[in-house]
Amino acid sequence: MITQLAPRTANQGIDWYADTSPAMARNSIQFQKGLSLPGFQRLYGSEKQCEAALEKARWPDGFRCPRCNGHEHGLVYGRRLKRYQCRSCGHQATLTAGTIMQATKLPLTTWFLAFYLIGQAKTGISSLELSRHLGVNYDTAWLLHNKILRAMADREDVYLLRGKVQIDDSYLGGELPGGKPGRGSENKIPIVAAVSLNEAGHPIHIRITAVSGFSSEAIAEWAKRHLAPGSQVLSDGLACFRAVTTAGCHHKAVVTGGKHPNDLPQFRWINTLLGNLKTSFNGTFHAFNFDKYARRYLGGYCFRFNRRFSMVAMTDRIANAVCCCMPCTERDLRGAEAHG
Repeated sequence: MITQLAPRTANQGIDWYADTSPAMARNSIQFQKGLSLPGFQRLYGSEKQCEAALEKARWPDGFRCPRCNGHEHGLVYGRRLKRYQCRSCGHQATLTAGTIMQATKLPLTTWFLAFYLIGQAKTGISSLELSRHLGVNYDTAWLLHNKILRAMADREDVYLLRGKVQIDDSYLGGELPGGKPGRGSENKIPIVAAVSLNEAGHPIHIRITAVSGFSSEAIAEWAKRHLAPGSQVLSDGLACFRAVTTAGCHHKAVVTGGKHPNDLPQFRWINTLLGNLKTSFNGTFHAFNFDKYARRYLGGYCFRFNRRFSMVAMTDRIANAVCCCMPCTERDLRGAEAHG
C-alpha cells in the first residue's frame, strides 16, 4: 500500500519531507552532517588511503592468512595491489582476493567512490547515474553496483528483528506494457515489511523481503529467518501472519475493517515505511526487474536505513560488508535470486 506520510516530530527514526522552519523541532537523525564530498576526498582520495581503509576493514586486528590463519607475513610489491605472503604456509593474498571485489581491474578509489555514493543516497541511486559519477560505462557500473548491493543484502541477512515489531504485506513493482494488470502482473512481487520499535515507540530497524506468496508456510519461513524468538508482532487481520508463532513469536492482529492507513495510528510506522520505500523506488529505478533483483535492492535499502544513525561511518560500513562477501560472477548476479 502507498500511504500518505504523517507529520514529523523530533527524534524519530524515519525521515520524510516536512516543514523545517525554525519554529519546528528538527529531526536530529535527518539533519546530521553526514560525510561531505570534500570530506570523502580527504579520507579516500588516493589509492594508498583506500588501500589502508580496505586493509582495516578486512583485517581489523592485523593480517590473517586465508589459508592457515597465520599472523606473521611479509609484503610483495611490483603489482597494482601489494601481496601479503604468510610466513607460516607461504600463501600469498591480496586485499581483494576472496571478497566480492576479487579480480577487479578498477582502482580502489573507484570502488570507494561507489561505496560513498550508494551509502549517502537516501533514496538509492541507479546504475546509470552511478556510471556518470564514476566515469565508467553502464555495464561496468551495473556490475559494480550489484556486487555492492549483494554484499549489503548478505550483511542484512545476519541480523534479526526483536522486541516490538510491526508487520505488513504489500506488492512491489508496476505493470508491464501488454502484461497482466493488477496483482497478477509479471513484474509485481509480494513483499513483507517489518519494523522494530524501541521502548518509546520509535523505529529502530527494518526488514523488507520478497516472499513467494502470502501463505502460512511462506510467512512461517520468513519469520524463522528474520524474527528473534519472543518478539511481539503486531499485524493486520491477514490470516497468514498468525504463522509467526511457529518461530516462537507472540502475535496480535488488529482487524482494519477497510479503514484508511492514516486512521490506524497503531500501524503508523509500518505504513510510513512502505510509503517511503515505494516513493524511493518509483523515483529512482525505471524498467526494473523486481522479480529477479528485488532481494539485493531491498537489502541495500534496509542496510542504509538500519545504519542511518551515523552517516559519517556509512562508507566504512559498506567496505566492511564488501570484505565479508564471497566472490560471485556476473552470471550469478544476473540470475534470479531466491525469495526469503
